[in-house]
Amino acid sequence: QVQLVESGGGLVQAGASLRLSCAASGFIFSINAMGWYRQAPGKQREPVATITRGGSTNYADSVKGRFTISRDNAKNTVYLQMNSLKPEDAAVYYCNAEIGSGLGPDVQYWGQGTQVTVSS
Repeated sequence: QVQLVESGGGLVQAGASLRLSCAASGFIFSINAMGWYRQAPGKQREPVATITRGGSTNYADSVKGRFTISRDNAKNTVYLQMNSLKPEDAAVYYCNAEIGSGLGPDVQYWGQGTQVTVSS
């Protein structure tokens, strides 16, 4: 009933920028926290940035000062502005959202991921 669709990934040179978007659609009563996670080949999925409904943010140490997470509650969309990209940022980036249906506890949803590739 709910899906998250990411967009904005691609192949860029080191030092370039990308902006990822993730839009939630379906049966949504409320969206609480949203976030971005990434998984590189051979590594575990790790949190990159999260944002509460009120706008409080948290960032992984590796991206502080380079990435900015934001959201548009009216559009049920979360963004990740990625600047000064490094080869170590290359990964599949996944959108996450805690969504309430109004019928029970919030449910955590994941997008299918968008590939970010950064060349040296």
